[in-house]
Amino acid sequence: MDSEKLQRINELARRAKAEGLTEAERAEQAQLRQEYIDAVRRNLRGQLNNIDILEPDGNIQNLGEKYGKKGH
Repeated sequence: MDSEKLQRINELARRAKAEGLTEAERAEQAQLRQEYIDAVRRNLRGQLNNIDILEPDGNIQNLGEKYGKKGH
């Protein structure tokens, strides 16, 4: 997510607290928030897919391979 969208999310949040939002602004805010959540999930999934776990038997198991790299 680019910094312009993040700035807009923050601007809408400040305006919502200070004076309220129009219906169009509320819809925009909801859409931007969903985009942000999706970006965070993609980032986290990418990080988790690159984690290796050392099993008690000495084998190294990659979480992405173990769980099928869901979301890609």
